Amino acid sequence: MDSLPDAVIQYILSHMRNAKDVASCACVSKRWKESLPYLRSLYFPRNLNENLTCGDTSDNIVKQIVSSMVWLEELVVFCPFTSAGLASWLSSLGPTLKYLELRMDNLVEHLSCADKPSKLDCIGAVRNLESLKLWGVLMLHSPKWDVFNKLRNLEIVGARLESPALSNALQACPNLTHLSLLACEGLKSISIELPQLEHCKLDFYGLGNCSLSLVSPKIESLEMQGCSWIRVRETQYLRNLSIANNSGRVYMVDFGKLVALECLSIRGVQWCWDAVSKMLQMASEVKHLYMKVEFTGDYEALLPFPEIDFVEFFNSHPKLQKFDMHGAMFAALCQRNSLKNVDSRFVIPCLEEAVITVRSPLNAEQKMSTLESLIKYGKSLKKMTIRILDMKSGHSSADDFFQEICRFRCLNRKIVSIE
Repeated sequence: MDSLPDAVIQYILSHMRNAKDVASCACVSKRWKESLPYLRSLYFPRNLNENLTCGDTSDNIVKQIVSSMVWLEELVVFCPFTSAGLASWLSSLGPTLKYLELRMDNLVEHLSCADKPSKLDCIGAVRNLESLKLWGVLMLHSPKWDVFNKLRNLEIVGARLESPALSNALQACPNLTHLSLLACEGLKSISIELPQLEHCKLDFYGLGNCSLSLVSPKIESLEMQGCSWIRVRETQYLRNLSIANNSGRVYMVDFGKLVALECLSIRGVQWCWDAVSKMLQMASEVKHLYMKVEFTGDYEALLPFPEIDFVEFFNSHPKLQKFDMHGAMFAALCQRNSLKNVDSRFVIPCLEEAVITVRSPLNAEQKMSTLESLIKYGKSLKKMTIRILDMKSGHSSADDFFQEICRFRCLNRKIVSIE
């Protein structure tokens, strides 16, 4: 190493990120120590404050290392820190910092209020950020941010939020292209207006009764969990859409024309049938459809899906290539009159893969007829997976049904498999 040029040593050491490794290398030689300020990325792990000597704090260690950097672009801090410490070392970084990730650990309200200014307020000093990721955030009041004109990616994981505070924070990030709000609670209604947004993930904890309005004309991918009322009117570029509600009901969906939609996933315990049928109607161009909604019904009563015409459904989704349907949707396609419109001219043109979850032996004859119709009319079908999930019955009908499925698999062993 002694014979290597300084530039080569700097290049080798630049691949280090962990602050513990950086501190160790600084003790090797003066030459190595003088090369460390050219690091572009630093990571301070959670256990940094273990075995600290008397008087040392993680705040001091972070500041000591960060303040020695010449052109630091990425900073990740998982160790404990105070708002005063955060303010001090962010102020020393200047305009070079582009990527910031912080484990805030201020979900407990009284701890957050003890810090003045708050940790969120301190982040406003780094105005050239391009990516910001925060863990464990309490945002009950609007952070004192000006405008992050260069910020393209914002991710908040594990947070208690108030709707006005979040709205004001998003207004300070007008040019976001990627937004993730994951494991967040406290929101009842949220309106997002981000003209450059392309990818959005929203995961809201609680009763599952949040109301969402999204205005982002460039949106391409949207995943949401925990919303009951959803309005997204500008959808001309939307290709991937996932809607789930594990705690509440989905009452209303209001989307623009889904002309570019390729992948649709709808999940939840209960959806109003109007919301389900509207999504299926709007997603006529979809190529991959995943449906795991257990029940319908507008109120407390959990109702099964109404009968769905087999021919009408597949004629309405002519580009469908992969169809993953769970019990309720499969049962709706297996009612007495579901196959009444099937004739020799009917064909499912593009379906290549079907994944079917069966939970009940009821209507076994109709279910077998539907499985056989998928094979017969799915001219492009290459793979069918039948998943038997928690099928419990004290009657012999469950055993008889399972035997019929096994026989069906043997007759179509090149295509059909059982899980």
